[in-house]
Amino acid sequence: MTSRTALRRAARSLPWVVGLVAGVLALGPALGRGYVLRYDMVFVPDLSLGTVLRGADGFPRAIPSDAVVAVLSMVLPGDVVQSLALLAVFTVGGAGAARLLSRALREEGSVPGLLASSAAGVAYVWNPFVAERLLLGQWAVLLGYAGLPWVVGATGRLVSLRPMKGLAGLVCALVPAAVGGFSSVVLTALTAGPVALWRFRHRNGVTPAVSDGTRTGTAEHVPGRHWWVRAGLFALALTVIALPWLLPSLASGARTDPAGVEAFAARSDTPFGVVGSLLLLGGIWNSGAVPAGYGEPVTATVRLILCLMALAGWTWWSCRERPEFGPGLSVAAVAGTALALLGTTAAGRELLVWLVSAWPGFGTLRDGQLYVAPLALVQALGAGALVRWVTGRGSVPPRDRPGKERAGKTPGGAAPWRVGLSVFVTLLPLVTLPGLLWGAAGRLSPVHYPEAWSTAQEVVAADDRPGAVLVLPWSAYRGLDWSGSPVVVLDPATRLFDRRTLWNDDLVVGTSEGGAMVVAGEDTRARQVGRMLGPDPTTGLPDRLDPGELGAAGIRHVVVSAPVDNRFWSGVEGLSTVVEGPDMLLLRVPDQHVKANEDAVPGLEVTGGLVTVGALIWSVARSGSSLVFQRSGPSAGSGARKEISK
Repeated sequence: MTSRTALRRAARSLPWVVGLVAGVLALGPALGRGYVLRYDMVFVPDLSLGTVLRGADGFPRAIPSDAVVAVLSMVLPGDVVQSLALLAVFTVGGAGAARLLSRALREEGSVPGLLASSAAGVAYVWNPFVAERLLLGQWAVLLGYAGLPWVVGATGRLVSLRPMKGLAGLVCALVPAAVGGFSSVVLTALTAGPVALWRFRHRNGVTPAVSDGTRTGTAEHVPGRHWWVRAGLFALALTVIALPWLLPSLASGARTDPAGVEAFAARSDTPFGVVGSLLLLGGIWNSGAVPAGYGEPVTATVRLILCLMALAGWTWWSCRERPEFGPGLSVAAVAGTALALLGTTAAGRELLVWLVSAWPGFGTLRDGQLYVAPLALVQALGAGALVRWVTGRGSVPPRDRPGKERAGKTPGGAAPWRVGLSVFVTLLPLVTLPGLLWGAAGRLSPVHYPEAWSTAQEVVAADDRPGAVLVLPWSAYRGLDWSGSPVVVLDPATRLFDRRTLWNDDLVVGTSEGGAMVVAGEDTRARQVGRMLGPDPTTGLPDRLDPGELGAAGIRHVVVSAPVDNRFWSGVEGLSTVVEGPDMLLLRVPDQHVKANEDAVPGLEVTGGLVTVGALIWSVARSGSSLVFQRSGPSAGSGARKEISK
């Protein structure tokens, strides 16, 4: 096997290897058996699809991701599903960025091309954005982030293929965004939308010629004025994969608290202020999600230099090579950074408050730091372009000397010292962000649910009397004594039972002045129950639980997922104790008090989900591929479009 053949094979597998190795290094112990519980990241044993679809009355942001987890949990243990989901973030993201760059460079069979693509893959998945979102538990958002390079590549294929085949490929690439849910779709539209509009508007072409197997027929010119047809297909693909949350959101009647505009605005987590922090791909609103050592002056300064070098590499490459997605992606990065800064100004906050008050779907704009994702992709590709510049312009060995390499050069034409420098630049993101290494410096460690929790889950599942489950204490997030080191996490009891669950979805956010701000939840039924309970603001427990009031509210079980003292027991007369453990108490409301019917699964969620799943199946069958094998660059097959020189 010649060196060029080996390099071509490496080019096909290396992007996936880079992403996989980065994922193992970042997650480490989190890939072991048990559940990693942190902030919004809550996986439970045997998550029920019915629980997900019944959901809450608020904006259905998490329906797609939780539904996928529930389906996979039917065949795999819940902790294995979590490990695969987390590993997919790094593998899919790293491979996507690497393949996007390598196909744009058209140097897949050379050492410089391999080094450049590896640098892009590492930079895309090893940065403060990924670390902070991971520590915040937003794995579904990160999965959508991982799919961005694939969507950018598929957008280009929408221009160069027949409309339906191009649409099928785009829908395939949108699978991570479909699973990621609401924020992921919005982020994908922001990143790939400008790319699509630029490509469709500024690129003429021809329709694919019909091939008879021996020769290609005459191609038909497609004028640039028909760009809106491709733009419509792009919008259609985004709409179809958004249906699982889009349809129920239009009928939910939920309201999003505008107070979240200030609470979720980007904040400084480096010595360089908010703007500098966002440039470094940090700036998360939650100080508890900042990786260890990230904001230190030395590491932050090196990180700043790396980011500036990556932007310089992107500028050099965009001006010299002019990748087809370059202008659109640059616009997306600038627009995303502007959105991230919107909540940091008084005028921007007023605009966001108005938007959020008009439609709860605009609530995702409150989380400003989310929108530096396009900038992260630009910096990753720029880092790869920088490595390509470092390795020099040589590519392959002379054709007249097959099997032999030029003296002093590695296979593919790069000098050894250039290769060494390129490897150093490739690994520099790990040096500047050591807090992501090996389970985020131990902050991502799996734990096991106590036996009482499993028992409570089984008891509720075996009860044939309808009714909801009330979760106490009346607060969404809490520290669990059995979860190892203390960490704030969304109460797992909210997803443990195969029933409609009522819990307080208000969010308490700390302010920079040391106070606290309450962002009201969106579940109207839970809000009514909260007013009925009148819980103590300190303990989150009510003074008493009246069986008649609980039954009239359609509540069958009461779960207390925290230790309780003797004072609580005096207020639960009339309720039977079913399960009692150190940190799990399950109470049952007597049959004669419960006035509830079986909670039906909303038809809009089912309809939207079926349409989306059907579209994904069609896309795989039509394109003949899946996300794993989807090509990001122009096709060379018979279905490819030949471009007309301008």
